[in-house]
Amino acid sequence: MRLLFTVDPEIEVPPLTYGGIERIVDVLVRRLRVEGHHVGLVAKAGSTCPADEIFAWPGAHSQSVADTLANMWTLRGVARGFRPDVIHSFSRIAYLLPHLRGPVPIAMSYQREPTPRTVGLAARLAASDVLTFTGCSEYIASRGRPAGGVWHGIPNFADTEALSFSPHVPADAPLVFLSRVENIKGAHWAIEIARRSRRALIIAGNHAESGEEGAYWREQIAPWIGRDGIDYVGPVDDAQKNALLGRAQAMVVPIQWNEPFGIVFAEALACGTPVISCPRGALPEIVRPGIDGFLIQSIDEGCDAVTKLGTIDRAVCRRRAEEHFSARAVVARYLKLYAGMRAKMECR
Repeated sequence: MRLLFTVDPEIEVPPLTYGGIERIVDVLVRRLRVEGHHVGLVAKAGSTCPADEIFAWPGAHSQSVADTLANMWTLRGVARGFRPDVIHSFSRIAYLLPHLRGPVPIAMSYQREPTPRTVGLAARLAASDVLTFTGCSEYIASRGRPAGGVWHGIPNFADTEALSFSPHVPADAPLVFLSRVENIKGAHWAIEIARRSRRALIIAGNHAESGEEGAYWREQIAPWIGRDGIDYVGPVDDAQKNALLGRAQAMVVPIQWNEPFGIVFAEALACGTPVISCPRGALPEIVRPGIDGFLIQSIDEGCDAVTKLGTIDRAVCRRRAEEHFSARAVVARYLKLYAGMRAKMECR
């Protein structure tokens, strides 16, 4: 197939530093090319993703009306020249307006809760069977369905091949909090769970210096660093993440919001590391309580979960990641989706 991907113009593909969906698209492109598909990519100028053909957005800002119009017409011209069998957009839905009544099937993917008004308008404007929506989890798909259109929940993936499986850790292995250190990620819960359980806790991730989240760091997290076995190691790169998760007894990220997906949870499972989190957003799709970790409603439940970590088979955690959240598994789901979209268009 000839597949044309689009990504917002702010961050290169792959990203030079942070960029979650840009990493996902980079791996998708590489995998699909290995499987023999011809892949094009429209992204920020300077992107080095090894697509067969790469095109740069002229507009650098997604929120700019002028840049949106420029990018919309650029995509129109790119599609005419590239002649894709499927357009898969991880960028603004506005860029797709000239294509909604055309002959090419479109997949529009969401990484966060969709805006009902925008989704509904696009669903009404699109010709029959042209537009299909995907969410990075069934949770996101379920939030979009009431607005209209056909929705599929297809998860993001972890780079399971680059993450080392650790079948065993010592009984005194630390707990790990790996995420942005902010209120909605539950770092304060993780600290209290570790303290009450008398377990060491390593906190890794960025934190804010100003605003509400800066105050959260200074008032609820920083005072505990260096006390009661609580350590902070700052942001970590991929190699450090691999080592940190591999030697952890569990990853404790008790989210306080509806997480759209959370790649780090799949990364933990890929290392064989159980997850302790909360049953919000996509977490019930990732963690099976008592099998891959525990989903808790309180700090007391978190402490109880820590006592049960010995019942979790780390090999089962790894298998869960490989079968459901690996690039291989997710690419197979996208290819099945593309084939179904093309078949529907051919039957029109």
